[in-house]
Amino acid sequence: MPKFNYTAIDASGKQKTGKIVANSEDEANSKLSASGLMVSKLSVATGGPARKGPTGKAAAKPKKASGINFGKAINEEGLTIFTRQLATLLQAGLPLLRSLEVMIRQEKNPRFRDILSAIADNVRSGNNLSDGLAQHPKVFEPIYINMIRAGEAGGVLDVVLSRLARFMEKNLKTKKKVKSAMIYPLVVVAVAVIIVALLLIFIVPRFQKIFSDMLGGAELPLLTQIVINISNVITPKSFLSAGIMVGVIIALVVGFRYVVKTGPGRKIIDWLALNTPKIGELSSKAAVSRFTRTFGTLLSSGVPILQALQITRDIIGNSILSNALDRVHDRVRDGEPLAAPLEQQRVFPTMVTSMIDVGEETGELPEMLNRIADNYDDDVDNAVNSITSIIEPIMIVMLALVVGTIVIALFLPIIEIIKQLTS
Repeated sequence: MPKFNYTAIDASGKQKTGKIVANSEDEANSKLSASGLMVSKLSVATGGPARKGPTGKAAAKPKKASGINFGKAINEEGLTIFTRQLATLLQAGLPLLRSLEVMIRQEKNPRFRDILSAIADNVRSGNNLSDGLAQHPKVFEPIYINMIRAGEAGGVLDVVLSRLARFMEKNLKTKKKVKSAMIYPLVVVAVAVIIVALLLIFIVPRFQKIFSDMLGGAELPLLTQIVINISNVITPKSFLSAGIMVGVIIALVVGFRYVVKTGPGRKIIDWLALNTPKIGELSSKAAVSRFTRTFGTLLSSGVPILQALQITRDIIGNSILSNALDRVHDRVRDGEPLAAPLEQQRVFPTMVTSMIDVGEETGELPEMLNRIADNYDDDVDNAVNSITSIIEPIMIVMLALVVGTIVIALFLPIIEIIKQLTS
């Protein structure tokens, strides 16, 4: 009988890992759920025997889309649309299996269609929807699976799906606003790079030839010589120099990614993200919005508070805030209310912790958390607009300085040539 490695969250909110013996992933999921664990990851133990099907033969592997697969089976926007459509079908009164079959028929993405077919087969064999979703962790995140599981336990799957769709739609809307706000600065940078590259590759070498012919090898002004030296380095003929520059850039990118992934490096990057002027304000407000929206949605869907804190901690995207929520989780597990330990961590604004305190006192914590998230979504929009309004003139001035410096460098020897001709 095969063994499975699992990662799960128990009733107290602690993460547990281990192995379990079962005939299939479905049976392993059922056993773990029966013991009060919420499975977040399940995989066959390395070197274990093949899974057996009901006839005793090795179970067939799930179908995969033909061709070479790159990236995720479906992007965030596609998954959001799927969630909204599935919620609509269930709220219209269609059974879950029938709703999945409708979604499979209309799905144009072959990879995601195969995943939906596997989930439908899982439901058809008598398992829960959440068990089928848990077999595809690269597509469905823990928050998605756990909210579905909570909805199934409470018999309100359609309500939870609708709430989950609204949560994903708000997150997607915020991300799109940030991306759209950054388009103009990126366009300015791209134009600046192209203009400077054209000047240095095509214009400066021509002027260099003119200066050499007319000045007879005389010493050029320092600024002009610097610009010419840079031009000589990046000229298309200088393959070695270009290769060195590309190598340096790649090394810097790889080094930065390595630093980001290491513990100390990750903490430094996350600290800078929260404390850099303007950028820190945006990052902090976005983190508050993400925390309150995720936490409030989980609580309102019936997920226990300790498990909701655990899930929120894992997806908040900042190690400093994650460590703070880990300490809050332990204090809440020991019987303290949420607001007091959250305020003592000093990572969230006082207004947020005060509103959470009011939510606990009135018994409307999920509603209060979602209200905070709505407010901070507006603040994120304002912060993005503020940063964009500052970046735009700065980048235009920088572009003018760079181009102007090159132009001045080219005109300085021309002035000397004019003097020689008029003398």
